[in-house]
Amino acid sequence: MTPTIIVVESITPQVSVTFSADQGPQGGQGATGPTGPTGATGPQGPTGSTGATGATGATGSTGATGSTGATGSTGPTGPTGSTGATGATGPQGATGPTGATGPTGATGATGSTGATGATGNTGPTGPQGATGNTGATGPTGPTGATGETGPTGPTGSQGATGPTGPTGSVGPTGPTGPTGAASTVPGPTGPTGDTGPTGPTGATGAQGPTGPTGDTGPTGATGATGAQGATGPTGATGSTGATGDTGPTGPSGATGATGPTGPTGATGASATALPDILMLGGM
Repeated sequence: MTPTIIVVESITPQVSVTFSADQGPQGGQGATGPTGPTGATGPQGPTGSTGATGATGATGSTGATGSTGATGSTGPTGPTGSTGATGATGPQGATGPTGATGPTGATGATGSTGATGATGNTGPTGPQGATGNTGATGPTGPTGATGETGPTGPTGSQGATGPTGPTGSVGPTGPTGPTGAASTVPGPTGPTGDTGPTGPTGATGAQGPTGPTGDTGPTGATGATGAQGATGPTGATGSTGATGDTGPTGPSGATGATGPTGPTGATGASATALPDILMLGGM
């Protein structure tokens, strides 16, 4: 029979014990007991406060200005001014001696035209044209950025630990080895034998029920409103309305005064010179 050697560790260096008796095989390790149920989940912590609201987007541009209404018609022209005074008559020329009637003198120059009468008053201004339609509203500015999310509320307290599962059953004891022959002389103590192999791990216990969900924390405070966006550009000015009708023409001004009469023409040749002319013609 081959002796079994058992090794025993000691705190004293270089000391060992030898057993002469054969040791039976070590029993296997018992199965591990099932795991106890999981403890209830702790209540949920309060929700963090809401982050500040982002800034409001810029205001859209103002729509185009409507077209200007048509201009009202021009008022009637004022009355024509009064006629100017007649010009003074020129002096009469001296009468020549009676004789043959001379050729008709040249017509005197026409007197200057009298001054034009004052222009009548301007008629009243026509009514104001209708106001053009308001331009379309500009597009809405882009939405401001979303504010930062508020901090997360604190974590709920840890749920209670579930009870420990029952201890696994002890493995069967190994068979006892045969008794060794009696020695007449006590031999030295043999070394401690090797530790037997660890038994298999017991089956995992069933999982305990999930604990109830914790209460929801209060809602956080609303964040501050963002700044107002910049005002958009003013829309284009509408086109000018059509010009109103011209008012009627006022009456003509008064006729100016007649100019002075021109000087009388030169007197014709004397009748005494006629025989000489006839005589020369006869010769």
